[in-house]
Amino acid sequence: MASTKLSRTAGTPTSSKKFTISFWVKRSNIGSAGNGHIFDTYVDSSNRSQIHFDDDNVIDFRLAVSGSNIGRLKTNRVFRDVGAFYHIVASVDTTLATADDRVKLYINGVQETSFSSRINPSQNADFPMNGTHTIGAYGGGTNYFDGTLSYFAFVDGTAYTPTSFGETNAASGIWKINTAPSVTYGNNGFFLKMDTTSPGSDTSGNDNTFTAAGTPTLAQDNASNNFTTLNPLNAYYTNSTFSNGNTTFASGSSYSGTTANILLDTGKWYWEGKPISKDGDGDNYVFGIQGQEATGTNQFVGSQAFGWMYYGASGQLYNNGSGASYGDTFTAGDIIGVALDCTNNKLYFSKNGVFQNSGNPSGGTGGISITAPASVSLGGYYPSQTFWTGNSATFSMNFGNGFFGVTAVASSNADAAGHGLFEYAVPTGYFTLNTKNLNTYG
Repeated sequence: MASTKLSRTAGTPTSSKKFTISFWVKRSNIGSAGNGHIFDTYVDSSNRSQIHFDDDNVIDFRLAVSGSNIGRLKTNRVFRDVGAFYHIVASVDTTLATADDRVKLYINGVQETSFSSRINPSQNADFPMNGTHTIGAYGGGTNYFDGTLSYFAFVDGTAYTPTSFGETNAASGIWKINTAPSVTYGNNGFFLKMDTTSPGSDTSGNDNTFTAAGTPTLAQDNASNNFTTLNPLNAYYTNSTFSNGNTTFASGSSYSGTTANILLDTGKWYWEGKPISKDGDGDNYVFGIQGQEATGTNQFVGSQAFGWMYYGASGQLYNNGSGASYGDTFTAGDIIGVALDCTNNKLYFSKNGVFQNSGNPSGGTGGISITAPASVSLGGYYPSQTFWTGNSATFSMNFGNGFFGVTAVASSNADAAGHGLFEYAVPTGYFTLNTKNLNTYG
C-alpha cells in the first residue's frame, strides 16, 4: 500500500467522546522504513488522532487537541512479524469514570496493558473527529504506510471490544476474523472490506466511500486467508529493499537473495516470478527453492546441497554448485512458474507457461528429483530468488495475489480450491500458498 492512500471528508460526528477503530494489518517493512500512518483523523496539524507503527516497531496511538497529546498509548511490545496479520482495536470512551478505561488498545483480542507512554484523557474530553479521515498516510502530508490492510472499520459513537470484530477459534485457540461485524457505525462510521473492485467501498450501510490516491492493489491476501510473501527478515546480504506488500524484491549487490515466509514440507504448491530489471551484467536472474541457510559469500541458491535453481542467463539447472543443461534462457519480462511436489520429491519450472525439459507436474512425469523435505537442513523448502553476480536486479513474485508489483496479471487462473490469481494455469493437484490451502493440503 506504499505511495497510496484512501481518504474522505468526514461530517458531523455522532460523538466526539466515543469511537472505535478496528483493522487487520500485515507489515511489509519494519523500523523507520515501515513507520507510515495507518489511520489519521485530521482537522489540522494541532487537532487530530492517529495510529501507526513507530521507528522502533511499537504501536503509537495518539489523540491531539490544540497541539497537545491529551490521550496516548505507546506500547512496550514490538511488532516485527511480516508474515502474519495483526488485529488491532483502539477503543475510546472519555465518559468513563476510571481514567485507564477511557482509551484502550487490543492486539489479537487481548487488551494491551504495558506502555512506554500513557496519557489518559480527562473525563468527558472531546476529540475533533470530523475533518479528513485518511487510511494509509498522514492526513496533512504523505508518510505512507507500507503493508497490507483489510477489513478496516471505524465506529462513530460507540466504544466496542474486539469480540465485535473477531473471535477465538475453539479448536486452535487462534484469534480469527469476523467478516460481518454487528455494530452501530454512527454518522462517520465505515467498514472497508478491501476485497471488492474498489478498496474504498464502504459496506457499513452509510455509503461513506473513500477516494483512492496512488495505485492501491486489491490483493487476494487478507485477514481471512493469509498468502505467503517475501521475507525481509530472511534476506541474505545487504542493501536489499522490499515493496508492494513484500512481493517485489530489489537486490542490493551480487548474490543478494531472499525467501518466502512459509516453509514447505508436504503437499504440492505453485507460484510465479517475474524478473523486472537489472543493473549491469547478463540475465543472472535465479528462481528456485532453498532447504538450508545461506552461510557465507557467494551462497546463491544452487550452490547448496539442498538448493535448486533455474538460471536465466544459461537456462541451466544448478544444484550443489554444479550446472547442467535444462531449459530455455529467460530475461526481464518473462514469467517463471515453479511447481514443487513435496509428496513425490519433484520440482518443475516453466517459462511463460511451458514447463521445461519435458516436465509435466499435472501428470507427475519428468521433473527434477530433489531431496525429501524431511531430510534437508531446514526440514522443508522455502521459495527463493537471487540475482547471481552483477550489481542489482528487481524481481516481482506472484504467490497468488494476482499482481507482479502493481501490474495485474492478464489472466485469472485460480487453483482447484478457487484461490489465487495467476498468469498461467495452475497444474492439476497443485495449490496456492495461503493459510486455507495449507490447512487443507499442507
